[in-house]
Amino acid sequence: MHCPGYSVAAARRQWAKGWLLAMLAALLLAAPASAAPAQRTVLVFGDSLSAGYGMAAEQGWVALLEKRLARRAPGWKVVNASVSGETTAGGVSRLAKVLERTDPDVVVIELGANDGLRGLPLQASRDNLAKMVRAAKRAGAEVLLVGMRMPPNLGRAYTDGFEANFRAVAKDEGVALLPFLLAPIAADADAFQADDLHPTAAAQPKLLDHVWPALEPLLEP
Repeated sequence: MHCPGYSVAAARRQWAKGWLLAMLAALLLAAPASAAPAQRTVLVFGDSLSAGYGMAAEQGWVALLEKRLARRAPGWKVVNASVSGETTAGGVSRLAKVLERTDPDVVVIELGANDGLRGLPLQASRDNLAKMVRAAKRAGAEVLLVGMRMPPNLGRAYTDGFEANFRAVAKDEGVALLPFLLAPIAADADAFQADDLHPTAAAQPKLLDHVWPALEPLLEP
C-alpha cells in the first residue's frame, strides 16, 4: 500500500532519529549522579562557656557559628559537645568516644577554666590538654586550642602558669591557638551574667567574632 508523501527513506530517517533519542536517554539514565560534596564537621569540645550556660541554646556563640558557616561555608556543620562544669580530666575521659561518633575535620578545644577555678594542679591540666590535642590529631582533625585566664586572686604564680599552659601545649603540638576566649569582653562587667563568670547572650556575637579569625583558616581545603 502506498501513501502519498511517504517513502522508505523517510521511514528510515524517522527510525534513526528515534533510535538516537532512545540511546541518549539510556546513557543519561546510566550515568552516575554527581556526588554531593561531603559534609565536613567542626567539633566544639568545651565547658559552659561554649555550652551556652544561662541562655537559650541558639544564642550561644557555637550556635551562632553554625549559622555563620551555613552562610559562608555551607559544606560544614557544627557539633557542640560542650558540657557545663567540664574539667580537662573529664574532657580526656570522654573525648575518644566523641571523636569516634562525630569524625570531625576540625576540633575546637575550649577547656581548662574549671581546672583554674578549682585550683587544680597546673601540670595535670597541661598534660590533659596535650592528651586531648594529640587524640584529635590522631583522628585526622585540625585543632584550635582556646585559652583562658584566671583572676589575680589565685596568686601571680598560678595565674601566669595557667595562661602559659595553653601557649606551651599549642607550641609543642603545633596547633592553632586563641590565647583568651573572653578577650573582647573581659573588661566589660555588663557583658557578664550575675555570677560574673559567664557571658551574657548579648556578648555571644563578640565571642564568635573573636574566635572566627583563628578558626577560619582551618576550614580551608
